[in-house]
Order: sequence, then C-alpha cells, then structure tokens
Amino acid sequence: MEYFWAFVVGGALCVVAQILIDKTRMTPARILVSYVVAGVVLTALGLYKPIVELAGCGATVPLTGFGYSLANGVSDAVNEYGLIGALSGGLTATASGIAAAMIFAFLAALVFKSRPK
Repeated sequence: MEYFWAFVVGGALCVVAQILIDKTRMTPARILVSYVVAGVVLTALGLYKPIVELAGCGATVPLTGFGYSLANGVSDAVNEYGLIGALSGGLTATASGIAAAMIFAFLAALVFKSRPK
C-alpha cells in the first residue's frame, strides 16, 4: 500500500501542476515557486506531515516536499539555536538537495550544448 499511496499523492500533485500549465497563464517557474510555498504553508499549518506519513516519497520528492523540508529545518533550528536558527535552518536542512541540483545542472551543461531559439 505504500507504493500505491506514493503513486496517488505524487501523481495528484503532478496532475494539479499540469492543469495549472494547461488552463492558466502561469509560467512553469511560478508554478514551481507556488508548490514550494504551498509546502511551507501546509507544513506550518500542520497539514503536510500527515500527507508525508501516508504517502512517503510521493509527498517528499515533489517541490512541495522541498517546502516541507525548509519549514522543518527552520523549526528545528529555531528550537535549537533560537531566532538565529530562522536564518540558517532551512538551508542546512536542504543543503544536500541544493548541492545535488547544482552538480547535476553543471554536468548537464557540460554534456549538452544550448541552441538559440
């Protein structure tokens, strides 16, 4: 059942994004930012943790999961270091994901050539 719920929740997040792309004039960048912000807001309201417990990677791998990780990192750092943790907690919690994105983007830039439109 874990795989089923991961598929359903992750698929539902993708379906919503595709509908936003098809039916609105929102750019993909705005949709991506909206997903991260939605993950932070839902985590702050306590609504995203039950989804993560149900769907596992189906909820943590999409961009809403990045927002979830940011919010949890800030919360943990504030509890441990006080107000200064609000500045460093999100980056500390998501550093590996940010580093991986930068490394893979660099490797893709080395392998593929860009073409003007």
